[in-house]
Amino acid sequence: MKEKFIKSTIILLIGGFVTKLLGMLIKIIMSRLIGTEGLGLYMLILPTFSLFIGLSQFGLPTALSKLVSEDTKNNVKLFFSIIPISLLINTFLIIIIFLLAPVLSNNLLHNKDTYLSILAIALVIPFTSISSICRSYFFGKEKMFPHIISNILEDIVRLVLMIVGIPLILPLGLKYAVLYIVLSNIISEVSSIIILILFLPKKISIKLSDLKPNYSYIKESLSIGIPNTTGRLIGSIGYFLEPIILTSVLLKCGYSSNFITREYGILSGYVMPLVLLPSFFTLAISQALLPVVSREYAKGNKRLVKRKAKQAIGMSLLIGVPVTIMFVLGPEFFLRIIYHTSKGGVYTRVLAPICLFQYIQSPLSFCLDAMGKSKDNFVATTLGVIIRTSLLFILSFFKIGMWGLIISISLNVIVVTFYSLKKVRHYLT
Repeated sequence: MKEKFIKSTIILLIGGFVTKLLGMLIKIIMSRLIGTEGLGLYMLILPTFSLFIGLSQFGLPTALSKLVSEDTKNNVKLFFSIIPISLLINTFLIIIIFLLAPVLSNNLLHNKDTYLSILAIALVIPFTSISSICRSYFFGKEKMFPHIISNILEDIVRLVLMIVGIPLILPLGLKYAVLYIVLSNIISEVSSIIILILFLPKKISIKLSDLKPNYSYIKESLSIGIPNTTGRLIGSIGYFLEPIILTSVLLKCGYSSNFITREYGILSGYVMPLVLLPSFFTLAISQALLPVVSREYAKGNKRLVKRKAKQAIGMSLLIGVPVTIMFVLGPEFFLRIIYHTSKGGVYTRVLAPICLFQYIQSPLSFCLDAMGKSKDNFVATTLGVIIRTSLLFILSFFKIGMWGLIISISLNVIVVTFYSLKKVRHYLT
């Protein structure tokens, strides 16, 4: 079992490193092709995109992964019980997006150029949901290779689509270029789904009875998924409200719309991806941790779970500390190398140490999910969002530009991490 955990972690680390590089390359090419203004426009709609992706998945991928890892159910029937629920939720969300798009773009984001991109989100979310559910099956089986291959192919497809498509669309205007970027996710997600299907066991037998949803499976999946979704939903709502509150308050304080879009684009598009660069490492460890913790905690083997949790935190800090030191000492160097700009250096220097807490937050959160304590993740996320949103609203009136957002992000990360750590220690003592 120990060898399987290490093997899974190594595969996820290598794959995560490759996908992170591809993801950064995508960001670099996108930012250079559409510029700071275009990136700012994309970052304005990204919280809305993240909110609806979280809603569309409804915690079902985590539920499927946990239940498959326990190996007590008919996995084929479990899979086909979850898919119809996912499609039903997505249909409802598509209608909601089409109804709310004008309000979101004109009244909340105060930028009519975001309208078409928000509509495009409705077309993307069903493909994202199905792709995530397919991946979660392999996570539950501790088969990480299909997940990595599908991720790499997805990023390669997205990269090619950007290189080829953006220069053709850009003459029509920035809003159409951003629309194209959002829609390109459909093709990349479809390619990922195809790869995952190809990795399914050749001898798998699907009976007609397996296609009929099992209501007890659905009930159990929702009992895991709903608390998980509620927590993520709260986090997504906070992220969704971020540009709305920031834009509204700073406009009232006399900042121009161009300044807000540009600076928010720099912070969200350059700085945050840079300081969260080691997150591929912590995510890989956390994903490998989930099936192990889920299985052993169900057996009552708290001692092993505690050891694995400590290993995950230690490994996260092992890579996080050196990277943080480099970002504090020379942020402009890394910004120039990666994004071809030195904008955001001061932001990076302040946020890099805070992200050390973020690196260990991921394994703690996955541990709570694996132990069936998603409610604690919900409480932690809710607490963090309340702090972040209220502070952002208050501090933005002090006319300190983006620093209100930076302070609120920092306190959110610290509070959530310490709360999660306290809960994990409580359940494992």
